Amino acid sequence: MNVLRDAHHVQVFRLLIADLDGSVTVEHLADQLSALADATLALAIETVWPTLPRRHCETPRFAVIGYGKLGGKELGYESDLDLIFLYDDDSPAAAETYSMLARRLVTWLSTQTSSGRLFDIDLRLRPDGNAGLLVSPFEAFSQYQRNDGQTGRGAWPWEHQALTRARFSAGDAQLGQRFEKEREYVLMQPRDGNKLRSDVLAMRARILEGHPNASSLFDVKHDRGGMIDIEFVVQYLVLLHARSHPALLRNAGNIALLQMAGELQLIDASLSIKVANAYRTYRRIQHRLRLNGAERAQLPAQEVNSEIDTVGQLWSAVFS
Repeated sequence: MNVLRDAHHVQVFRLLIADLDGSVTVEHLADQLSALADATLALAIETVWPTLPRRHCETPRFAVIGYGKLGGKELGYESDLDLIFLYDDDSPAAAETYSMLARRLVTWLSTQTSSGRLFDIDLRLRPDGNAGLLVSPFEAFSQYQRNDGQTGRGAWPWEHQALTRARFSAGDAQLGQRFEKEREYVLMQPRDGNKLRSDVLAMRARILEGHPNASSLFDVKHDRGGMIDIEFVVQYLVLLHARSHPALLRNAGNIALLQMAGELQLIDASLSIKVANAYRTYRRIQHRLRLNGAERAQLPAQEVNSEIDTVGQLWSAVFS
């Protein structure tokens, strides 16, 4: 565990030096941190699997799916990993074995040792949230996402929003390909524009209510005109238009997807570029403040008035 942590810290430190030196862009830094997380997850699976006492196969048919910042390849220095675990294995021992693998993986990744910790792990995006299984059979995950009614339960609209920022990160490559195809199928389903708009606005209101800002500072992530507003616009555009424009299914990150939406004339092209620049600025601020030990990325609003106004223009253009 310490060897893995030491190796990871060395690579992060190299990226940090390049970042402080100004030789990497925000996007390239996030790509590299995300690729490093993928590699760390893969190494952890390779290391943990042989330690399980009751393995029923040589190679686990098990996949780690990254959501959120890891899924969108927008990882920062202190980002949590939003993960779900899937398996595709008919063995009677599969459920128990892969549950044990997942528990040990979480321990390996999140335990504080003398070399520190690797990541905080968030598993709340798995089907049925904290009440759901730690590891899901692929077919059950598929039924849940498709809302096919066979299980009497299904994904909420916000879970399909989250799926826009999800990708295979580590594990069985064939299972990863099946997940990617399933993701595309779900995101390309026709949707009622008015209902989707209502669902997205309701979820934005819930998140705003759940993250009140009592300070006089602007919260770069949660306040209106900040990062979440941009992310919600992108998720809405993907869910509404992916069926007609499959290029939006590319997990290319919010900046690239904004520019793509502008090129496709789904939003004003010049405004899309301005908002992409605002998102880039917010991420740069977030990196800087986190490096200085800030718990939340907050600063005086006048320092980002232009960005706040630009994001507000896009929000009004899309949702009004």
